[in-house]
Amino acid sequence: MYQVLENRIRETLAQFLRERYGIDVSIATSRPPKTDLGEIATPVCFELARRLRRAPRQLAEEIAPLLPPIPGVERWTVAGGGYLNAYLDRAAFFRDASLAGAAARAPHPEAPKIVVEHTNINPNKAAHIGHLRNAVLGDTFVRLLRHTGHRVEVQNYIDNTGVQVADVVVGFLHLENRRVEDVRQLAAQPKFDFYCWDLYARVTQFFEEDPARVELRNRTLKAIEEGYGIEAELAELIATAIVRCHLRTMERIGVEYDLLPRESEILRLKFWDAAFALLQQRGAVVYATSGKNAGCWVMPLSEADEATAAPEAKILVRSNGTVTYVGKDIAYQLWKFGLLDRDFAYRRFHTHPSGHTVWITASEAGEPDAPRFGRAAQVFNVIDSRQSYLQNIVAAGLRALGYHEQAERSVHFAYEMVALSPRCAEELGYPLSEEERRRAHVEVSGRRGTGVKADDLLDRLEARARAEVDARHPDDPDAERAARAHAIAVSALRYYLLKYARNTVVAFDFKDALSFEGETGPYCQYAVVRARNIFRKWAAQPTHSATAADGRLEVSLTPEQAARFLAPPEGNEFWELVLLAGSLDAAVEAAVVAQEPAFVAKYAFQLAQAFNNFYHRHHILTEADAARQAFLLMLTSLAMQQLEAALVLLGIEAPEKM
Repeated sequence: MYQVLENRIRETLAQFLRERYGIDVSIATSRPPKTDLGEIATPVCFELARRLRRAPRQLAEEIAPLLPPIPGVERWTVAGGGYLNAYLDRAAFFRDASLAGAAARAPHPEAPKIVVEHTNINPNKAAHIGHLRNAVLGDTFVRLLRHTGHRVEVQNYIDNTGVQVADVVVGFLHLENRRVEDVRQLAAQPKFDFYCWDLYARVTQFFEEDPARVELRNRTLKAIEEGYGIEAELAELIATAIVRCHLRTMERIGVEYDLLPRESEILRLKFWDAAFALLQQRGAVVYATSGKNAGCWVMPLSEADEATAAPEAKILVRSNGTVTYVGKDIAYQLWKFGLLDRDFAYRRFHTHPSGHTVWITASEAGEPDAPRFGRAAQVFNVIDSRQSYLQNIVAAGLRALGYHEQAERSVHFAYEMVALSPRCAEELGYPLSEEERRRAHVEVSGRRGTGVKADDLLDRLEARARAEVDARHPDDPDAERAARAHAIAVSALRYYLLKYARNTVVAFDFKDALSFEGETGPYCQYAVVRARNIFRKWAAQPTHSATAADGRLEVSLTPEQAARFLAPPEGNEFWELVLLAGSLDAAVEAAVVAQEPAFVAKYAFQLAQAFNNFYHRHHILTEADAARQAFLLMLTSLAMQQLEAALVLLGIEAPEKM
């Protein structure tokens, strides 16, 4: 609701200034630090003063009484050296926010498409805690985009022909001497990704013991990329089985996908060949005949690109003929924008618990009713900040081909790593030195086998949440307690990974994440549960309808009564909660514009905190004044519904009990 009024004010002011002064000016707005100064302020008179060579305050005093009526705005005042401050109609805002709810804007079927690529776990072992941050950030950003009316396609790129998969194939063939049928039987087991986790760590040690063994990897990688022999057969088997493991893991935290593009199809359908031909035609790549890159195809960079790229990132084709990650990524990025003259075939691969179909790319025998994938207007690649130079090279490749607009719309949605707090690391069984115990966080390594598997982390969170639920509600049915513990665990994890800005290293800690107090997911859930309990008890009273138990009630309250309860100064406390509850749209808009989901996480906590303070100060169910009780119930309903909506955007479900 707040965003609606803010936009309305900007549009009205811009039109007024155009008509009165003949000036087009961008209208910036902000929220004053105190409601005594109004709810929306603009410094536009300072810019106007610069152009008209007049004093800002003089202009503000001239403009304020002349502004046309704006629905929802009660009055204007002049503040400071020339700010225009709008005071909202409190009763109207309360009414409109209560009626509007927090419904998402449905996108037009032909609206420009946004592709968000996230998760992107190498299909060679189990997902780890860092992958969870990638998936949670990507999934939440998708929810925010869709809520604001954007048409979004979610892709999870599967690098099934890369070095990591080749290493596991080497492990099965040369460390364990397995046949294809042996691996097929192992792959049918539910913890196959865990098995490969340990095998991958052993292969790393195997290579370190004798560097000459790396040639096994090189031969295996080439066979996989070219699609022949037992190596390619094993790679397909391993990668497909582990992708299914990854999907099950991500479903535990509510993450879904539309398409799984596979690197094998990029190679088999000659996407890279088409992209390489374009790069050669434009003179964007050169063949190195001397130096350390001799025999490689290299992309020369502009000075700007060179400044942000590592030297090895410029190699697109290695001297042995294999294509580097960045080369394949350029081809993939071109396809996302619909800039290649070819497409994948598509097959149904998986159905999420919600019923949503996950499609996977194929080189042939696609299904005729497959959706039209790709052809995006904008692309967000959710990849950790350590890959920034590779993302810069991908954008440089687009620019080298003349696709400057698409290069600008290729957004690296970067984030920092996830580590563990020293306390969490010790709880997970990692021995720490005294120096490590004093650090802010402890880094882990999946390659070394010392990472934290995502499923292990979720299992521990659920076990701890279940112990708390069992202690509070021992007589509830087992299935209910299990579902409640799951919701609390997911809330703890997702909120903890979202509350920090993307450029912040996250040091995960079990105790902090699961706390029912402070800035945590369970704290926000608990606020919703409290509100629901109010309506459950209120509806149980003989004089009230049971249909009000969900908090979506209609009570008898006139606009005059609402205005009286919200009037300053006594009503300022209520107005602060109304204004905050009605500002979800502004928080979502800010999160989308800044590409920072943490804004909505902060909003949810602030609203939960404000509601809890309100809850402790007012005894709603025993309020003797019928009109005041009706007002308090309406305010509770507004806060509850907006908090529920904010949590849904964060991928968090509020259980019925805590």
